[in-house]
Amino acid sequence: MMAATGPVCGQYAPAFAPLAAQFAKAFTDGQEIGASLCVYHRGERVVDLWGGLADTNTRAPWTADSLIVVFSATKGLAAMALNLAAEQGRFAWDAPVARYWSAFAQAGKGGITVRQLFNHQAGLAAVRAPLTLAQFCDPSQAPALRALLAAQPADETPPAGQAYHAMSYGMYADAFFQEACGEPLGAFLHREYLDPLQADVFMGTPPAQDARVATLYPVPVAARLGRMVGAALRGGSTEARVARAFFRGGLAQRAFTNPPTPGGMGVYNQPPVRRCCLSWASATATARGLARAYVPWSLGGVWAGRRYVAEQTIAPLLQRQGWSAPDPVLGKPLGWAQGFLKEEEGVFSPHGASFGHPGMGGALGWCDPQAQLSWAYTMNRCDWRVRSPRALALCQALYRCDLA
Repeated sequence: MMAATGPVCGQYAPAFAPLAAQFAKAFTDGQEIGASLCVYHRGERVVDLWGGLADTNTRAPWTADSLIVVFSATKGLAAMALNLAAEQGRFAWDAPVARYWSAFAQAGKGGITVRQLFNHQAGLAAVRAPLTLAQFCDPSQAPALRALLAAQPADETPPAGQAYHAMSYGMYADAFFQEACGEPLGAFLHREYLDPLQADVFMGTPPAQDARVATLYPVPVAARLGRMVGAALRGGSTEARVARAFFRGGLAQRAFTNPPTPGGMGVYNQPPVRRCCLSWASATATARGLARAYVPWSLGGVWAGRRYVAEQTIAPLLQRQGWSAPDPVLGKPLGWAQGFLKEEEGVFSPHGASFGHPGMGGALGWCDPQAQLSWAYTMNRCDWRVRSPRALALCQALYRCDLA
């Protein structure tokens, strides 16, 4: 392994020098505040880099142990829990959701399957009843929220369409898991997988970890809206399509704004929100921890002499089970497989077998079983675009490395 120099710390295998250089360049160019990057190849950690500041006021350094909220990368962790629970026989993917959650059959939803729900094909991309984050952070509200979600009518009858369930995915994942498995999704995932794996990831971050949580720097609301207006006027991009749909007050707007965040997205990185397992956005992680969480999925389920995931659980994830081009919420082509995102080839990986989930601002947890890679990128300066150019540049640099 080679020691990193210049603006970043850590080490990397010589074959991954192009990736280390790209990571360092983002700091040299002033694009990052604090960030980490971790890559496993064939089960070995080959890149472990970090740099910058955890907080610009105190000048506290970002370290390998810095935690940060990873937004929708949380959905990939929720997908792990769902797939592991199905492996244990807790539910069947092609059974109706109502078999395990009888109230879900309301409003004509009785035929919607578990697979359709978590492949974003249930017509439930936007919840109609007004919600608040405080409701989801209050355990006493959980039964009422499950009742509200069960009563929600679908916008379309599956399989008529697919639309990114930007926030509702996690709401339904948490509610369904409690009904089908009799326990919280986060508690199950920690007990059955994250803790035995010693992955530094939290689905609900306890107070004991607060000192490690870095300050998040999201794009201010006014600046984000201004950039969206500019993109909408220019046209010809994913951001333009999303912005136009958002300002029309359509599905894209409804999918991203209920519950609202009047103070901005930074609220997700603050107590009490990060205390909760909100399976659409609230997980915190180090890059080491998030990359480690994907290692068994990149290796057929076995790592370090222990089987963590059954091979037959991973096999269906190698193929897309749904596809929309473009997705009516995100404005770009998207595919899904049992809760995991299946991106276009060449976005995060050139291989269609790869899967995982990115998060708003740029965070990424991903694996490529074909190349036996798993990797994660965490940072505290958020990008405003649907896919962060910094994250994309890192993925492109990864595949310029010698993976032989």
